[in-house]
Parts: sequence; C-alpha cells; structure tokens
Amino acid sequence: MNHDTYENPLISRYASRAMAELWSSNRKFSTWRRLWVALARAEKELGLEISDAQIAAMEAKVDAIDFEAARAYEKKLRHDVMAHVHTFGDAAPEARAIIHLGATSCYVTDNTDLILLREALGRVRDQLVGAIDALAVFAERWKGEPCLGYTHFQPAQLVTIGKRATLWCQDLLLDLDEIERRIAELRFLGVKGTTGTQASFLDLFDGDHAKVEELDRRVAAAFGFDRVFPVTGQTYPRKVDSLVLSALVGLAESAHRFGSDLRLLAHERELEEPFEADQIGSSAMAYKRNPMRAERLCSIARFLMAQHAAASQTAATQWLERTLDDSAVRRMTLPQSFLAADALLTLYLNVVPGLVVRPAVVAAHVERELPFMATEAILMAGVRAGGDRQDLHERIRVHSLAAADAVKQGADRNDLIDRLQADPAFAAVDLDATLDPRRFIGRCPQQVDAFLDTEVEPVRRRYPNLRGQRQEVHV
Repeated sequence: MNHDTYENPLISRYASRAMAELWSSNRKFSTWRRLWVALARAEKELGLEISDAQIAAMEAKVDAIDFEAARAYEKKLRHDVMAHVHTFGDAAPEARAIIHLGATSCYVTDNTDLILLREALGRVRDQLVGAIDALAVFAERWKGEPCLGYTHFQPAQLVTIGKRATLWCQDLLLDLDEIERRIAELRFLGVKGTTGTQASFLDLFDGDHAKVEELDRRVAAAFGFDRVFPVTGQTYPRKVDSLVLSALVGLAESAHRFGSDLRLLAHERELEEPFEADQIGSSAMAYKRNPMRAERLCSIARFLMAQHAAASQTAATQWLERTLDDSAVRRMTLPQSFLAADALLTLYLNVVPGLVVRPAVVAAHVERELPFMATEAILMAGVRAGGDRQDLHERIRVHSLAAADAVKQGADRNDLIDRLQADPAFAAVDLDATLDPRRFIGRCPQQVDAFLDTEVEPVRRRYPNLRGQRQEVHV
C-alpha cells in the first residue's frame, strides 16, 4: 500500500471488493477488448474480410493487458482509446489492421459503461433484496411489541417495534422497484459512429443498410442486450446516467432515514446496532457505545445524494452530437456512486441482522407515557359508568397537566393514574384495565403480517437465493 498519496476511503474502508473490482482498470480495459473482438466477429460474419486467425489472436490477449505500455502510448498520443488500440495491436499483431474498424472511441467507452452499469445495478439489486429480507425478519419477530410512536419526535400514540421496521423496509422496496426498472430499461449504444449516423459502417458494407442494422443487433446481443438506442449522437444519452444515479440517490435517502432513526432510538436506549466485544466507542469516554455504523450510513448517504447534481448537470449540457466535458466527471461520479451504494448496503446487511432491542427500556418508556395516551379510553369508560363527559374531561385535563408538570420537575414516574384513582368521579372506572399497552397499538401486528405477505413475499419468491445475507464491515 502506498502511504504517500491519497486513498479513496470508498475503496480502502467502505465498499466491497467485488464492487471495487467491477470498476477497476482491468475490468474496464478488458471489456474494451471484448467489444473489439465482438465487433470484428460480427463484421466478419456479415462479409468483411477478417480472418478467424485475427479474431483468435485478439481473443487470446483480451485479459493480457500491458498497462505500462498503454500508459506510455497515452502520454505520447494524448488519447486513451488509441493508446489501447495500439497496445492491443502490439499484443495481437495479426489483428492490428482490423482492430476498431469503423468505430469511434465511444463504441468502447460508452458500451463498456453500459455493461458495467448493468452489472453494478444487479449487485445493488441483490444486496437490496438481502436488506429487505433482513428487515422483514426483524419486523416479523417484533410485530406485537408495543413501543412509543413519535410525531415531531414527541411521544404520540403507541406503535410496535415491528411496525416501525416495516416503514424502513417499505422504503427499500420502493428503491428496489426503481433499480429493477433501470436494469430492465437499460439499452446498448451499439455501433453508431462519430455522430451517430453509422456512416462509417455504411461505407464498410457498401451502402447495405440491413447489414449495418444487423451489425448493431449482433454486437448488442453478444453482451446480452436485446435493445439498442435507435438514435444517438456519438454517446448514449447522458440522461441515462442521471436516471441511474437518481435510483441510487433514492437508496441513499432510505439509508439516511434508517440511520437517523437508529441514532434517535440509540439515544433513547431502545434499539442498538451491533457492538463487538473489543469495540471502543470513544477514545476518551470508555463507557460510550456510539451508533457509529448508523452515523456512517448517514455520512455516506449524504455523499451519494450529492452526486446526482453532477449527473443532472452533465445530462443538461451535452452539446448537439457530443462534447467531452462529460468525460472527467463521469469517471468519478459513476464508480463512486456505486461504491457508495455498495457501502450503504454492506452496512444494512451488517446492522439489521444484529440489531439489539432493549424490551425493558421500551416498556419503561411506554409506562411513562401510557397514562396520557389512555385518557381518551378512561374518559369513555367514565361516561359509560354514568359520568358527565364535560366534567370528566376537565378533571382529566387538570390531573394530566399536574402529572406532566411533576414529571418535568423530576418525578421518577407518571402518577396520573394515582391522581385519577383518588378522584371520586372515577371511582366506577377500572383504571388498571385501561393500561394494557396492546389496547393502543391498533392494527400494527396485522399490518405487519399483511405487509410481509403482499409486499415482501413476492420479492422473496423472485429472488429465493438472496435471503439471509450478512456482511462484515471493515472498520
């Protein structure tokens, strides 16, 4: 490891090796070579004078890339694609004359990006399914456990721990819909030429339009694409990048929301992320158990959400048939956005299976607030016992404000029920019967069951091999 130059922490700390390798130079340039092989083969099949020996020579050297030679060529030529054309020609001299025949640079650069985008989206999809499954398992386990619900981060009506988890899971299901849509709608650039007119290929095939169209289809099919863009400039539409990054940004939004909720609940000591035996929470405060993974989720999500602006601006500023001001920014935003998405899902698959619920703390918080939440039920019970609704309402209001003031001044418990029991107006009301927390969770367990059945199970059936994932985080 070189300690004298900057390291991208997405590579060294956060993202998986698989995603890092997908965006590596080796993967990129070997894909260029595969595209040159596919082009030559399709051109031969459609009648151009290209020999089997030339294609075999190219195929033999697809993965044998002399990066130093390519670097030297690029320094001299100031052109990355031509540098690799020459390097490939040196490795397969028999084929030198027909490498890149009829093509422009974007034939390899853009088609490679589309191939990598599709594979990277597939990896994100698979990790998303794992995170959805993990949250569903957690929701099922805790679907009936009452806990405080919050609005404005102030105690509101009760929910259940499992019901709350379905909110996080539902966000990811929406993200999965978008990722699947992007995969399904992704098209190949194909062979379009310098301004998208395919003029060079039309010349190669002596004006035979049908052969040019077939060339487009054959090259796309060689890489598993059943559709190509019918019209382009020199590049595929940069709108595609914007749409893809928009789907990743949606995932970042979900991750930030999930991480923020975990941090709030960790503060309440109700829910905690995994914490290893030797883990240190603070260099100064040895007792600390900080929600560092949840904080990292929020931090990386914030980075990912910022990337879409560059893709949007790039899509908006493509001049006519092409401009090159998209090149440098895309080299950074596309790989790093996927590395960040991968890092977020790695965290999901580490945190969710190891979430720690503290039922006693949850129950204590419910007990503290439940008397206030039970007041409507107490009021109705008092009316049914023959009391005057308006009189009972006023008494409850006075007692509630007094109990709340006592709590705010440091009382160790909410004594509202004691105050009501001492009030003769409520003598006929079984106050204890109104304090079962499960009376106040509505349809939470049933909602969890319905959500798992209608929303999660179809995903599990579509991807049966992606359940039960668990990831370790590096640091």
